[in-house]
Amino acid sequence: MSASDEERRQVEHSVGPEPTEEPEFRPYHHPAAGWGAAKSVTNFLVREGALVDGPRAIMRMNHENTGFDCPGCAWPDDTKGLHLDICENGIKHVTWEMTRKRVGREFFAAHSVAELSGWSDYELENQGRLTEPMVYDPDTDHYVPISWKDAFEVVGRALRELGSPHQASFYTSGRLGNEATFLYQLMARELGTNNLPDCSNMCHEASGRALQASLGTGKGTVDLKDWEVTDALFILGVNAASNAPRMLTALAEAHDRGARIVHVNPLVEAAATRTIVPHDFTDMALFRTTRTSTLNLQPRIGGDMALVRGMAKAILEQSTTDPKALDREFVERHTTGFDAYRAVCEATPWDEIEHQSGVTLADILKAARVYREADRSIVSWCLGLTQHEHGVDTVREIVNLLLLRGNLGREGAGPSPVRGHSNVQGNRTCGIDHRPTDAFLDRLAEVCKIDPPREHGLDTVRTIRAMHAGEVKVFVGMGGNFALAAPDTPYTYEALRTCDLTVQVSTKLNRSHVVHGRQALILPCLGRTEKDHQRKGVQSTSVEDSMSMVHLSVGMKRAASPHLLSEPAIVAGMARAALPDSETPWEWYIEDYDRIRDTMARALDGFEDFNRRVRLPLGFRIKQPARELVFLTPSGRAEFSTAALPDVVPAPGTLALGTMRSHDQWNTTIYSDNDRYRGIKNLRTLVFMNRDDMRERGITELGRVDITSTAKDGSRRHLDGYLAVPYDIPRGCAAGYMPEMNVLCALGDYSTQSDQPIMKHVKVTIDPAA
Repeated sequence: MSASDEERRQVEHSVGPEPTEEPEFRPYHHPAAGWGAAKSVTNFLVREGALVDGPRAIMRMNHENTGFDCPGCAWPDDTKGLHLDICENGIKHVTWEMTRKRVGREFFAAHSVAELSGWSDYELENQGRLTEPMVYDPDTDHYVPISWKDAFEVVGRALRELGSPHQASFYTSGRLGNEATFLYQLMARELGTNNLPDCSNMCHEASGRALQASLGTGKGTVDLKDWEVTDALFILGVNAASNAPRMLTALAEAHDRGARIVHVNPLVEAAATRTIVPHDFTDMALFRTTRTSTLNLQPRIGGDMALVRGMAKAILEQSTTDPKALDREFVERHTTGFDAYRAVCEATPWDEIEHQSGVTLADILKAARVYREADRSIVSWCLGLTQHEHGVDTVREIVNLLLLRGNLGREGAGPSPVRGHSNVQGNRTCGIDHRPTDAFLDRLAEVCKIDPPREHGLDTVRTIRAMHAGEVKVFVGMGGNFALAAPDTPYTYEALRTCDLTVQVSTKLNRSHVVHGRQALILPCLGRTEKDHQRKGVQSTSVEDSMSMVHLSVGMKRAASPHLLSEPAIVAGMARAALPDSETPWEWYIEDYDRIRDTMARALDGFEDFNRRVRLPLGFRIKQPARELVFLTPSGRAEFSTAALPDVVPAPGTLALGTMRSHDQWNTTIYSDNDRYRGIKNLRTLVFMNRDDMRERGITELGRVDITSTAKDGSRRHLDGYLAVPYDIPRGCAAGYMPEMNVLCALGDYSTQSDQPIMKHVKVTIDPAA
């Protein structure tokens, strides 16, 4: 393909529903959640015909060990036994799964893949639940029914005939439960590969690597009880109202008890203003709002590290006259590298900190004052910090700041990454890791009697490259919508189509079913709301939330089709077909998931006595050594880092663009073309811009623009005819929705620190449409 062809590759789909009305933009000035959320949920239940099943699900969701875990975000369950620990997006997500619409053999007989390729992603998912396994027939360009036995044999034969096990790659989305996760990684490693890419490779890989380097653990150290007693919360790069809406309860309660709350985000999101918590019936009845912030700071895209460095510099300067500003005893007893870090802070000029952060010195000092005056502080962050070239350095800078005042290893203090999907952290804990440690592999070998490979496997970016080059011939997607979630959409499509076989384990039709290999399977699985019947009765699965709590999830309703299998059963079926001589008791495991958990208890640190502990109220928390001030680092101490500030200021004429979700979407699933909290109706093909940047370019409100990104290798990608929306965002910055804008992020534009695609820092030019 020539360079000019490369520059003009266009995405072949539209993601959301076709707008039926003219686009509208009206700035949102109302509280988050409250009656707006209640109205939105009601309308959604009516539209989906779920006025009975929806309320039933609401009363069973997130109930300790008796209900099912919300398949949406990974926010922890309420510690006080709240019976309505739910949110707008969670209800929508569950209702979307419980739809009465079905996609069976009649549907596929009526629609070819060529036809379906022209449908929007909204239209594909809106057809309903998949009902039976299907295989692609290239002669007719249709999917046709296949038995489970024959489907497993297709997978098994393809894997057995590979020249090397490294020619297969096994992707995982965050919705997969712990038991299926453990079996999935066991299958891959018994086959002989660590090619286990997952959604963390695109989201929080930077967090894990940074925390591991600084503290010796890849996870945050705080739990929800810490949020309930902390004196100050710093929320960086998080759009809580849409991505972790139940956090609004914690923010409102923190404000009510006098905690200080600082939000740091280029956009002032609705969650950073005020809220009405829907399950607080008094507040709902009186329309009484609660503030969710005491200070809002708007750094430029990528400027968070400079802002945090400025806060640390202010603390260190203050410590020369105020001995209590710095916890010297903690630093001397539990850390290493402090003198070098202090020297770096002293050598970083204030004007450079202001320039790179885009935040004034006065505002940085305000944030530092909040931090200094708080006895206990929590710093929380999400993808706004991680999807950058310097994401690891930024998270390590957060840890530096926490260490200065001993905000670790005590109640109400510490780092708190906000994971996205409901079990993405559990996936990594239970073995989905393309870079496993020797200690993990040694334990797995001992317990499961296999000889796992030792060389590192492929992550998401490298899997796409390997597929494109013909080096990975079999791709298995366990949940998710890989084709749409990945960067550089046209390149990813080409990569998938190069495979000999693609296998998608899914609940609904999506883009990854119509962008497939030469041979393709759709394997439909149970949803989290559905009862999982096995030989020993109805089974439960477990999940781990973003604060390391592990608890059970039990479905409540009959399966959408009698032909659906559970995710553990599908993994076991593929494994037995691919490894016919395996001594792993795959079928025995599926009869009773307690047997899987017993094996996990012996193979995984922190899962000892798994079956008993997971049945305790609220489950159990995996022990975090760093919380106990035990640091599994080379020095045996918490380690300060001394990275230089990156240059994140856009070159003249260019903008830094970050991708994000709308409010009415969950990951790649789009519920509507509306984004209530940003004042958008009937529009997704848009770009949010600073008014002065628009004026400078001659762009009018809702005027059509062309967006061009320039990759590290100089290649360009385009989106044409988008509408420009003026927004309160720093100059030099722009934002728009994923997955539509994933096309702008070249596959080669990934962080050298974390290997994550830098979807929050794409270099673009935006001009009036030609």
